Amino acid sequence: MENVSLFANIEDNREFFDEGMMLLDIRQIIRVGETNTVEFKSWIKTPKYKDMIALLVKEAVGLANTKGGIILVGVEDDGEITGCTKFDTQNIIEAIYDKTIPKLFTDIEVIELGDKEILRIIVEKSSEITSTSNGITYRRLGKNTKPYYPSEYSSNRIEGFKGDYSAKIIENSSEEDVDFVEVENLKRKLHSRDKDSTLYNLDDLSFLKDLELIKVIDDEIKLTVAGVLFVGTEAAIVKYLPQAEILVLSYKEGKTEYHKRLDLKVPLVRAIDRIHQVFEDRNSIENIQVGLFKLEVQDYPINVFQEALLNAITHRDYENTSSIIIKFYPTEIIIENPGSFPEGIDSNNIISHPSTPRNKLIAEIFQKLKYVQRSGQGVDIIFKDMLALGKSAPDYTLYNNAVKLILRSSLEDVEFLKFITKEEELLGEFTVQEICILKYIKENKTITLSKAAEVAQINKQSVTTVLNNLCQRKNILQREKRNSYMFTHRVYAEFEDQIEYIKDKDFDEIQAEVMIVDYLKKNDYITRSDVEILCGFSSTSSKRVLQKLRAQEQIELVGKGKASKYILK
Repeated sequence: MENVSLFANIEDNREFFDEGMMLLDIRQIIRVGETNTVEFKSWIKTPKYKDMIALLVKEAVGLANTKGGIILVGVEDDGEITGCTKFDTQNIIEAIYDKTIPKLFTDIEVIELGDKEILRIIVEKSSEITSTSNGITYRRLGKNTKPYYPSEYSSNRIEGFKGDYSAKIIENSSEEDVDFVEVENLKRKLHSRDKDSTLYNLDDLSFLKDLELIKVIDDEIKLTVAGVLFVGTEAAIVKYLPQAEILVLSYKEGKTEYHKRLDLKVPLVRAIDRIHQVFEDRNSIENIQVGLFKLEVQDYPINVFQEALLNAITHRDYENTSSIIIKFYPTEIIIENPGSFPEGIDSNNIISHPSTPRNKLIAEIFQKLKYVQRSGQGVDIIFKDMLALGKSAPDYTLYNNAVKLILRSSLEDVEFLKFITKEEELLGEFTVQEICILKYIKENKTITLSKAAEVAQINKQSVTTVLNNLCQRKNILQREKRNSYMFTHRVYAEFEDQIEYIKDKDFDEIQAEVMIVDYLKKNDYITRSDVEILCGFSSTSSKRVLQKLRAQEQIELVGKGKASKYILK
C-alpha cells in the first residue's frame, strides 16, 4: 500500500472525516507513517508549550494549503506512540485559530491507545491561501512541511463569478443533493408567515424553481449556491460550500474563554431557528414605568437581532473561508462576518445608503419567505430601535475582509426611552433620521444644520425637511439668529433636573422669555437666581429679561429683597 493512498484527497474522503475517521483504525494510519495528509508530532520532545503550539500552527497551515489532513500529537516520527500529558484541547484549537490568517477552525480528539493518550487534530483544506499570524505561509511536500512563497501560489478559491455569487450554478450538483425534508420545512414556514402566498401549494421542484434554488439544465437538476445553503443536504453543504458555517460562542461573566460552542453547517433556516433558541434563552427583560403602565424592555429587541443575523447571512462573502461568528457575552452580542461592506458603504453612510446586498438571490429568498419585509440592509431598523430604547447605537467596525457588529444590552438613557415612547404614542413613529437627531440633541443640547446632516447621514437639503418635521411636532425649535436647533421647553420638561439640563449661556433672550413663562405655568414662582440657572444668563441679563416680561404684564414681582420672586400675572 502506498502511503499517499490513505488520504490522497481529503475532499474525496469527506464522509471519512465527518465520521471522526473511524473507518480506518488509527493504528493502521500510524503504521503507514507520515504522508502529505498525515503528520506526527512528539509531545515529549517539545516540553515548552509555546514551542509546541508554534509547531502545530505551522503544520496546520501546511495541511490547509495542500489537501487538508490530520496531525497526530504524541506519536514519534518512526511511529512510536509516546503519548501526551497535561494538555488542554480547548486551548490548543483556540491557539491555532488565533495564530492563523484567515482563521483556521480545527477539530481535536483525545484517543486512548493502551496506557497512552494521543491527540488527533483534523485540518480541512482551505479555499484561500492561509498563513501564520506572523505572515509565514507553508504547504506540504510529501511528508514534510515547506515554506510556500507568493510566486508559487495558485489560488484555492472557487473560480470567481461575476454578478450575484449566490445565484451561481454548482455544476457537479444534482437532485440527490436536495434535502426534501428541508423543502417541506420552508413551505411550512412560508405558510405560517404568509397565508395568502400560493408558493407553498406548488410541488417541490416547482417551488424550488420559483425561488431559483435549482436550475434545470439538459434535463438535469442543478443547485445554485443559494440552493445548497437553503435546501442542500448537510453532506452537500460540506462538499460544495464547506465555508458556509455559522459558529455560536457563549461566554460567562468575567470569562475570556467561551463555555459553549455551537457549530452550524446546516441549511440556513434551520441554523436561524437554532440561533434564535440560544438568543431567546439569554434575552432578559427589564420593566420600565412609563406614565401609568409598565414597558417591557428587552436586552435586545428580537427584530434587531434578526435583522443583524439576516444581514450577516445575506452580505457575507461566501468565497471567504472564514465563518460567521456570533459571540454571546453577558452584556453584548458580537457578530463577525466575512467580507467587507459592499462597495460604496462605510460607517458614515450605513444608515442611509441604498440597499446593495452582496448576495441578491439570498436577500430575495428571505423576502419571499417573509423573514424580512423588504430586500435591504435593515441597518436603519437596528439603529432606530436600539436608540429609541435608550440603548447605545450599534457599533460597526470595518476591516479589510470582515465586518464586526456590537450590540450592547445596557439601558443607558431611560429618560430618552420614556420620551420617545410617549411621543410616538401621541404623534406616531419617528424615522431613524429623526431618532438620531433627537438623541444627539439630548446629549449635546443643540445641533447645527451641518451636524444634523452628518448625524442623520443625509444631505443638507434632506435634513432640512427632517428638522422642519421635528419643529412641526414641537420637538425642537430653531434658535433665533443662529443656525442651530434645540429642544422646546415642552420636551425639556420630560427630562429630570430640567433647569440644570438646559443651561446654555448663549441662549436667546426671546426664547428665555418663552421658557420663563412655560416654567411658571408648571411652578408657583421663579426667582432671579432660578432664571440665571435656567437660561445660563448673568445677573444683569436675567434682570433685563424679567423687567421686559413685567413691562409686557406677563409676570409680576412679589416680595422684597432676598424674598422677591416672580409669578404669572
